[in-house]
Amino acid sequence: MKIKHDKNIFPFSSYPFANGYFVYLSVNLKSIVKKTIKRTFRVSKYVIYRETLVDYKEHFWSFLGAFFGIGIIAFIQSQYLLEAENIFLIGSFGASSVLIYGAIQSPLAQPRNLIGGHVFSALVGVTIYQIVPDILWLSAPLAVAFSIILMQYTKTLHPPGGATALIAVTSSGKIAELGYWYVLSPVLSGCIILLLVALVFNNITKNRSYPTNSKWKKLLRKKHERQMKK
Repeated sequence: MKIKHDKNIFPFSSYPFANGYFVYLSVNLKSIVKKTIKRTFRVSKYVIYRETLVDYKEHFWSFLGAFFGIGIIAFIQSQYLLEAENIFLIGSFGASSVLIYGAIQSPLAQPRNLIGGHVFSALVGVTIYQIVPDILWLSAPLAVAFSIILMQYTKTLHPPGGATALIAVTSSGKIAELGYWYVLSPVLSGCIILLLVALVFNNITKNRSYPTNSKWKKLLRKKHERQMKK
């Protein structure tokens, strides 16, 4: 069955160039989509390839940073704290070490994110535990979800912060007894130690620069120039 085109309904069909124009438009759109897909694929390949172009010397400094950062906290816990107060090293510090020593250019690894993410998440975790201490199926997801929202709102997003909030809710005994002191120690004190170690080992070579904030870079350069002059 053939469909007759009414010129009143399809006014462009009366023009000789109409069919050619629409064919050209469809071909042009297809080429644009293909170019966009190819460009996205090339960029993705470049980013993935670039991530593998890490000097083996950088691996060495990442190892030393993580070793001394976690090592100092573990040493303080094992040597200077009594068994009744033996809470200074928490699991979320391991995840933070991956970022601040292994992915130092990541926005999530910067000092603001490290300290703010852990502290805000710890506050959320302790608060949720104070409100619903005995309902784990409710307190655990609330702690993680609210910590994410607060980190996003304060621009301090740091993935290990979710674990810090979860530890405050799920741990029993010593951490539960700490209450809001949990925010100051072990959370804030441990973050400061990790940050100080990161400032040392992430700025030893020219290829490593931490943090990425220009103000911090200027301060570190001035200190380095003063030391060289002395």
